[in-house]
Amino acid sequence: MESLRDKGVVVTGAGGGIGAALARRFAAEGARVVVNDLDGAKAAAVADEVGGIAVPGDASGIVPRATEALGGTVDVYCANAGLGSGGTEAAPEEVWAAAWDVNVMAHVRAAQALLPGWLERGGGRFVSTVSAAGLLTMIGAAPYSVSKHGAYAFAEWLSLTYRHRGLKVHAICPQGVRTDMLAATGTAGDLVLAPTAIEPEAVAAALFAGMAEDRFLILPHPEVAAYYQARAATPDKWLTGMNHLQQKWEEAQR
Repeated sequence: MESLRDKGVVVTGAGGGIGAALARRFAAEGARVVVNDLDGAKAAAVADEVGGIAVPGDASGIVPRATEALGGTVDVYCANAGLGSGGTEAAPEEVWAAAWDVNVMAHVRAAQALLPGWLERGGGRFVSTVSAAGLLTMIGAAPYSVSKHGAYAFAEWLSLTYRHRGLKVHAICPQGVRTDMLAATGTAGDLVLAPTAIEPEAVAAALFAGMAEDRFLILPHPEVAAYYQARAATPDKWLTGMNHLQQKWEEAQR
């Protein structure tokens, strides 16, 4: 992997959790890091810690201000901000719309802004924090699962479309990570995610190992590969197993 020293890096949703861990790791490698978060105080705290630049606000429109803050060039963009929306198909439309806007369209808008410059220069790196829910699914969280599938599909599309023109894309797909988002998943998270949850720093380490090997799919939980293979090979068997998990969760809530 090429040196990250003095490279311009943007990390959205970096006021805590995985985003903060990514910001710390990129800064430790010598990159100039823009720390973005809706919470301006959290963004400023992490930026102060890593010697970065806080650019608070909605991740959907961050590219122009982040580019200016970095002196005109973004080399790495980490589309990490996410919305962990729970609920079934009956969730209100505004919940579905918010999940789609944050988890998918924010990535699309960033790519729209960054790709012309990256393709002209012949290089750039787009990192998408997807979640294992984007490869598999998550019980009790229809808007989250569906939108994360969309995030994965978009990252995959970017890679297959532009890799010959120098674009490097990485899709990070962890299961449980000890963050505020995991705490907010309630009993479903306790059942499915908490038992194997890892620290955010482990996610950052997995990304850097994957970047060094130029891998698209980053699996901080290696067992997800086997789940993904089983889902593809025997989908009905996999769905039956997931449905058993759903029933177990329903029984636990009674």
